[in-house]
Amino acid sequence: MQVHHSVSVPDDARGASVAMGNFDGLHLGHQSVLDLARRADAPLGVVTFEPHPRQVFAPDAPPFRLMNATARANRLAKLGVDQLYEVPFDAALAGLTPEAFINDVLIGGLGISHLVVGADFRFGKGRAGDVETLARAPFDLTVAPLLEADGVEISSTAIRMALSEGRPQDAASMLGHLHRIEGVVEHGFKRGREMGFPTANLSMAGLHLPAFGVYACRADVLTGPHKGSYDAVASLGSRPTFGDNAPNLEVMLLDFDGDLYDAEMSVALIEFQRPELKYEGMEPLIAQMHKDLDKARIILAAR
Repeated sequence: MQVHHSVSVPDDARGASVAMGNFDGLHLGHQSVLDLARRADAPLGVVTFEPHPRQVFAPDAPPFRLMNATARANRLAKLGVDQLYEVPFDAALAGLTPEAFINDVLIGGLGISHLVVGADFRFGKGRAGDVETLARAPFDLTVAPLLEADGVEISSTAIRMALSEGRPQDAASMLGHLHRIEGVVEHGFKRGREMGFPTANLSMAGLHLPAFGVYACRADVLTGPHKGSYDAVASLGSRPTFGDNAPNLEVMLLDFDGDLYDAEMSVALIEFQRPELKYEGMEPLIAQMHKDLDKARIILAAR
């Protein structure tokens, strides 16, 4: 997959049949939009925006993204996308009229041949553009219907709510895959190692925070000498037993002994086991961690 960070692309990247949107989470609705963009006579492309427009319009809002740009690109590559156009989103782009966006970005810049958007897609200054505006443009247009699961519209908002409420299975049913947190393993305070529970630490900066607590997980180590897939248990939260800390994800790979620092890791949340708690001292915390490990093994063995 080729990734472009400009609205001016080489000739061999033009002519694609593209799906357009933010694609945060790449849920089943997003995947249906992608499927409608697949054509035998054109490369499959995605037009998205980086940073996410909400980060520009509401920079002080709480983190909301389900995946960062790297995780999104990795997922799109697996879904067979040939051309990813990460259009830089800033005040200048936000100020374009819908007609200017069509002419300057989609036609003049990217040279698309076919466009697919969701039925509720809005764009351009003041969100004035919609599917009727796009229908007047000189390229083929397909409008994807909105999808529902169990009577609930599939959306990034609904997925965030499910994760916030500790319902990763419900989030997965809308995503079409397990929700994953991806990043580079960072150095921490090594408290887990001192207690006999060495963990790999991933930052949650910029990402939507699922319910704080302990999860049964599947951890994929993507780089380094320990590449592979492992059963795991993870604690997501601010570690209140040790004071006030920035939220992170501490992942313990089961039956593993090795150094994972600086490796890229992707952690799938399978089941929420319990909420985060504050303990008065190390002994009750260690006792609970043994229980968490035992419960995670039972959950993962049943999958």
